[in-house]
Amino acid sequence: QVQLVESGGGLVQAGGPLRLSCAASENIYSINVMAWYRQAPGKQRELVAAITSGGTTNYADSVKGRFTISRDNAKNTVYLQMNSLKREDTAVYYCKAYVAGTGMNYWGKGTQVTVSS
Repeated sequence: QVQLVESGGGLVQAGGPLRLSCAASENIYSINVMAWYRQAPGKQRELVAAITSGGTTNYADSVKGRFTISRDNAKNTVYLQMNSLKREDTAVYYCKAYVAGTGMNYWGKGTQVTVSS
């Protein structure tokens, strides 16, 4: 059972930066994919960015060039650096871990990001 705890959310002005962190309860080197999703009110949860254990990254078109996902295996933590934030980035951001060996997905409880104009 992988436990994930997100942090770093908050209120930020449009155009500003924010960095989210996702701390895992076990060595993330053994986790095949870690990802950030977000869900805005009235909308479906969507993938924002993902990173594999090998360091390959993938981004939603809406955040390419503005967001960067990274992982620190020594700290069992994945980060999402968000720059040039827009009002439409307002959402609850969730961290997810996928372990291929078990086929299981694990989710954090989420952190709120609110971008004001």
